[in-house]
Amino acid sequence: MNDTTNMKVTKRDGRLESINLDKIHRVVTWAAEGLDNVSVSQVELKSHIQFYNGIRTDDIHETIIKAAADLISEDSPDYQYLAARLAIFHLRKIAYGEFEPPHVYDHVAKLTEAGKYDKHIIEDYSREEFDELNSYIDHSRDMTFSYAAVKQLEGKYLVQNRVTHQIYETPQFLYILVAMCLFSKYPKATRLGYVKRFYDAVSTYKVSLPTPIMSGVRTPTRQFSSCVLIECDDSLDSINATTSAIVKYVSQRAGIGINAGRIRGLGSEIRGGEAQHTGCIPFFKMFQAAVKSCSQGGVRGGAATLFYPMWHIEVENLLVLKNNRGVEENRVRHLDYGVQINRLLYTRLIKGGNITLFSPNEVPGLYDAFFADQDEFERLYTQYEQDESIRKRSVPATELFSTLMQERAGTGRIYIQNVDHCNTHSPFDPHVAPVRQSNLCLEIALPTKPLQNINDENGEIALCTLSAFNLGALHNLDEFEELADLTVRALDALLDYQDYPVKAAYHATMNRRTLGIGVINYAYYLAKNGVKYSDGSANGLTHRTFEAMQYYLLKASVNLAKEYGACPLFNETVYSKGILPIDTYKKDLDAICDEPLHYDWEGLRADIVKYGLRNSTLTALMPSETSSQIANATNGIEPPRGLVTIKASKDGILKQVVPEFETLKNQYELLWQMPSNDGYLKLVGIMQKFVDQAISANTSYDPSKFEGNKVSMKQMLKDLLTAYKYGVKTLYYHNTRDGADDTQTDLHDDGCAGGACKI
Repeated sequence: MNDTTNMKVTKRDGRLESINLDKIHRVVTWAAEGLDNVSVSQVELKSHIQFYNGIRTDDIHETIIKAAADLISEDSPDYQYLAARLAIFHLRKIAYGEFEPPHVYDHVAKLTEAGKYDKHIIEDYSREEFDELNSYIDHSRDMTFSYAAVKQLEGKYLVQNRVTHQIYETPQFLYILVAMCLFSKYPKATRLGYVKRFYDAVSTYKVSLPTPIMSGVRTPTRQFSSCVLIECDDSLDSINATTSAIVKYVSQRAGIGINAGRIRGLGSEIRGGEAQHTGCIPFFKMFQAAVKSCSQGGVRGGAATLFYPMWHIEVENLLVLKNNRGVEENRVRHLDYGVQINRLLYTRLIKGGNITLFSPNEVPGLYDAFFADQDEFERLYTQYEQDESIRKRSVPATELFSTLMQERAGTGRIYIQNVDHCNTHSPFDPHVAPVRQSNLCLEIALPTKPLQNINDENGEIALCTLSAFNLGALHNLDEFEELADLTVRALDALLDYQDYPVKAAYHATMNRRTLGIGVINYAYYLAKNGVKYSDGSANGLTHRTFEAMQYYLLKASVNLAKEYGACPLFNETVYSKGILPIDTYKKDLDAICDEPLHYDWEGLRADIVKYGLRNSTLTALMPSETSSQIANATNGIEPPRGLVTIKASKDGILKQVVPEFETLKNQYELLWQMPSNDGYLKLVGIMQKFVDQAISANTSYDPSKFEGNKVSMKQMLKDLLTAYKYGVKTLYYHNTRDGADDTQTDLHDDGCAGGACKI
C-alpha cells in the first residue's frame, strides 16, 4: 500500500475524513475469525490498493473483497467465507448506511413508501407480529454464505434499482418477507408459526427457492411461476395469440416452452389450394423475436425451447435450425429445440427401418394419438404410410437419428422428449389431459391446449411453480415429512397469491394447481454416503431417497386437500383412479435396482382416492445452477466438474468449492471421472420411477476417451436408447469436454440462464 499520510477518504455519505488503515485491518480480521488457512495480511497484500486523496471507502472495500475472493483455492477454500463476510458487511453499508440491520417493521415501511415492497405486507401484519418476527430473524445467518452465494444474491435476488445498482435489503429480510407473503392469508392463530418454520427452512438452505420467488415475492410484481408451457395451433389466430402470450410471460421472468408441432409443413394447401403454406420457419422466427423482446426486469434475458415431432415433414430442416452453417433465412438460432420421439420411432431405428414424414394437418388423428395412445398412433401411422393419396417422405431411421444426435452434439441444445413416457408414466389421464410438450429446461410435463386468441378461456397455458430440497442438509429421510408439508403449503398458497397475465394460464393453474419440487446437492449427498454415480453403488440409496420424497409430498398434498379440497380437475389425473407412480414405471428398472418399497403406499393410495390431491403434480428435477450456489451446494443432480469450479456470471468470475471439501474431497466422483453416461442414466431412471413430471438430465462426453478423439455416433445412440429403456422422459444438455482444466473451470452454461425454469 502506498504512503497515506494526510490523505482523506470519501465516505459513503460524501463526507471526507482521514484514512484509517487500522479500521480496514479490523474489518478484515473480523471477517477471518474462526476460519482455517486464511491470512489477513495475505488479503491486504493481495489487494494492492493504490490510495489517492479522496478515494471512496466503498472502492477500498470492493478491492479488498476481490482480493479475498481471488485467494479461494483447493489449498485454502475458507477464503470463500472471508470474502463473503466482507461482501455482506459492504452490502449492509449500502442498504442501511451501517452494519446493524434496522427493525423489520421500519425497513418494510420505508421500502413500501418507496414503492419497492408490496403494500399488503404492512397492511396484513400487525405491529406486534412484526415485533415478534424481528426478534426471530437471525441476521448472523448472513455470515454462513459463500462468496459465490453473496454475489448471486446481490446480482439477481435482492431488491434493488437495476439502473443505479442501489441495493435496498439483505438476505435475511428477503427470506422472512417471502415467508410472510406466502402465508399472509393463513389464519392469524397459526400463520406466524408457518412463517417462522418456512423462514428457518429457506434461510438454513434446507429448501431452495427459484429465481421468480426469490427476486419477486414481496415486490409489487406478482408473477412467480418458473415455467410456462404454451401450445400453438395450426392457424394464424393461434400463432398470433401464442406470440402475445410469450411476450407477456417472458417479461415477467418465466422460462418458456412452445409447442409448435401442429403447424403444417412447407407446401401444404391453404384455403383449399388457394395458396401454399410457407412452412414452419417463418413462424418460428416470430416466436424467437417474441422471446427476445424483453429482458425480464434485468434479472435475466428471455429464452425458450420449441417442440416438434420427429415425424414432421420439415424435420430435416428443423433439426439444423441452431446450426452455425447456413444463412439467416433458414436458421432460427436463438431458440432451443425439443425433438419428440416415441416407441415406434425408436423401433424403426433398432430394426433399421425407415421413418415416414408427414405434415400434421394432412394425417387426421395422428398428432393427437402421438401423445395420447401409442397403439392408436402405430395403427394410424402405418395406415397413412400405405395411403398413396397422402403427401409423405420416407427417410432411413439411422440417417434421421444420426442427424439429430449430430446437431445435439454440435450445439449442445437440441433436447429429447420421449412423449410416450411423458404420458404412460404421468399423473394425467392421456385420453383427457395428454402431455404434449415440456418447458425450457425439460423437466415440466403438463397438459396444454392451444390458444385461439389471447383471451381464449378454453385454451390451457400450463404453469409450474418450483422449489427444491437440499439433500445434503438431510440427516434422515423422515425429515422430508416436515419439509414437504411446509413447501407444498407455501407453493400452493403462492398460486392464489400471484397474478395471471393470461386467462388461459389462470384457469389451468386454478384447476390443476401444479407444483414441481426437486433436489439440489445430490453429488454431495452421494459423496457423504460413500457411493458413486458410475458403479451402481448409489442405486439403492437413490431409490430410498426419491421414494421418501414423493411419498411425503403426496401425503402433504392429501392433507391440504382435506383442508381446502382437491384441485378441481383431480378427476383428470390417474391418481383419482388409485394409480400411483409405483404402478406405471418402466419395469426394466427392476433388473438394476431391487430395493423394496419402504413406505405405506397402500394407505396413501386409499387416502388419495378418498380425499383427492390438492396438487396434480408435485415433483420435477430442474437445473439449479444459481440457487445451488446460494446454498453452497452441488448443482441439482449433476456431478461437479471440479472440486473448485469457476463459474462465469454477469457479476464476474465466481469460484465455488464443493461442500465438506476437506473431509470428502476423495469421495466425490467428478463428471469427467465417470467412464460413461451409463451409471448416471440408470440413476435418472430410478429417480424417474417416483418423479411425476420429468428430469433435466444431461449426457456428457469426453472425446479423448474415443478413437480419433471423436465421440462415436454408436455411443450417442446407445445412450439415447439406454435413457429410453429405463423410462427417462427427457434429455437436456449434451456436454462435450473441451480439454480445459476442469478442476478449476466449469464451462457449463446453465441453459436456463435465459429463463426462469431453473431455480
